[in-house]
Amino acid sequence: MQLIAETEQGPVEGRERGGIALFAGIPYASPPVGNLRFAPPTPPVNRTDILTAQQFGPASPQLPGEGLTDSHKVNWDEDCLTLNICTPSADQTKRPVMVWIHGGAYRHGTGSIPWYDGTRFAKESDIVTVTINYRLGALGFARIPGAPTSGINGILDQIAALEWVRDNIKNFGGDPNNITIAGESAGAFSVSTIMAMNASTGLFQKAITQSGAGHHVLPQQQAESAGKMFMTALSATSLEDAQHKDIHAVLDAQKYVEENAHEVMDKGQLPFYPSITKRYLEDHPITLFNKGVSSNIPVLSGTNTDETTLWGTNQIPELKLRKWLQNYITDPEPFINAVKEDRGDISAGEIALAISTDHTFRIPAIRMAEARANHGGDTWMYEFDWKSKAFNGALGACHALEIPFTFGTLGVNGTDVFLGTSELPHGLIIDIIRIDNYRKKYDKVVAQIDFITTYDERCWSIREVMNYGEVYDIESKSVSEIWDWHWYKSENDISWLNEIWWNEEKKRKEKMKYEEVIKQFNEYPDLDCRTRLRVLKNMRELWRIDDAGSVR
Repeated sequence: MQLIAETEQGPVEGRERGGIALFAGIPYASPPVGNLRFAPPTPPVNRTDILTAQQFGPASPQLPGEGLTDSHKVNWDEDCLTLNICTPSADQTKRPVMVWIHGGAYRHGTGSIPWYDGTRFAKESDIVTVTINYRLGALGFARIPGAPTSGINGILDQIAALEWVRDNIKNFGGDPNNITIAGESAGAFSVSTIMAMNASTGLFQKAITQSGAGHHVLPQQQAESAGKMFMTALSATSLEDAQHKDIHAVLDAQKYVEENAHEVMDKGQLPFYPSITKRYLEDHPITLFNKGVSSNIPVLSGTNTDETTLWGTNQIPELKLRKWLQNYITDPEPFINAVKEDRGDISAGEIALAISTDHTFRIPAIRMAEARANHGGDTWMYEFDWKSKAFNGALGACHALEIPFTFGTLGVNGTDVFLGTSELPHGLIIDIIRIDNYRKKYDKVVAQIDFITTYDERCWSIREVMNYGEVYDIESKSVSEIWDWHWYKSENDISWLNEIWWNEEKKRKEKMKYEEVIKQFNEYPDLDCRTRLRVLKNMRELWRIDDAGSVR
């Protein structure tokens, strides 16, 4: 196993771990300190000596841990722009590469927690996994007067990491022409944002967004207002002044803005998100996708069934429901009524869960898929619905629950909190990044999606739901390939994409007519939201095709 690899900056030495090669803490940019604080990333320093790359680098400075970082000590430092490579061997084999961008609401997290261990990818699928750190919170996203890129530096860090991977991954056993960028939550927001930026052109070939789409982006005016609040809280009068403040003062100012951002932000927005910056991010990502940006990139996007139980939404009592919903929408009553009509007499907590999950995760993912489909962009969607056994099942299929299944890290520190202590299913996503290989065989795939509810009065077009990636040919009323796209058939049958995408037994070789679907289209040419919901509920059975090619 090769444990020394060349990079453009000089050689690095990794270590063997669990039968694979690990290169950790490799700088992909210079330390963003001093005059480089709130500035775009700059190239790393060249050297002639061998860099010992055997320990993970520090995370970006952040406030006390939340979510995944609760059970993992996070060592942080401003000198944080490093990446980690998990590979079968640092040889010249051209393996698929996945670059993982961690989540954490753009304010906490690190690429080195055990949940993101790429060992299983390397051993079982011969895949190279790269995880990265990037600037978080105010350091990465505060809009500082006099710093043109300050509202998007965290994303520029990610792009700098992708540039480094493109230029060096061939020496770590990876293929620079077969790179998939993937992420969960804020990592998925990041993937969508990167896809919308010209600066990322040619840096990757495929993308995966788990529980996040291109919607957590601030308009310039709101970002500037939050930036001014931050500078006031920091007692800084200029960019240079802010660059030399103590890092703890920076974090204190960040905390103040987070606690008072409602004064300058729209409902549901946080102050330290990427912001529209004309030179780099010209408009909202969804707007750009509607113009055809990145339609050449195949995308897998999905959500978990019960995303927001992680924040206790299903425990909200009736007396607090409407006031809580006003954090999202001014008049919640029509949406409450729509959910009740769709799902019957359910609790206030279930209503809050349905609306918040749709608002923050599911509907934006659908909007992104629709926008891409309009330009022929290949897009596959999923819903993760395995229910956690923790807390007597209160979490359901919550936000981030799919991560240990994605990486095959069931049983690592902290997963028991999410998964519970009962017997767990075994199965993981192992071939997720080999899209091109399988698309040659199965070029047309219909994604079956289980919808819980929607409160969006515009809803979505059924034709577009059927037509992701131009799968459904409305004129000929036929599809060329049909899949039963349903993540899990039961709680004990966890079989990820290798079973779902390309199981030979599920391949349909003939074109199959959808008279029943067309009939529904014809009967409801102008469907209102509630009717669309009922039709969508029937899709699953309508899409079940027998081996003879007829609708069951």
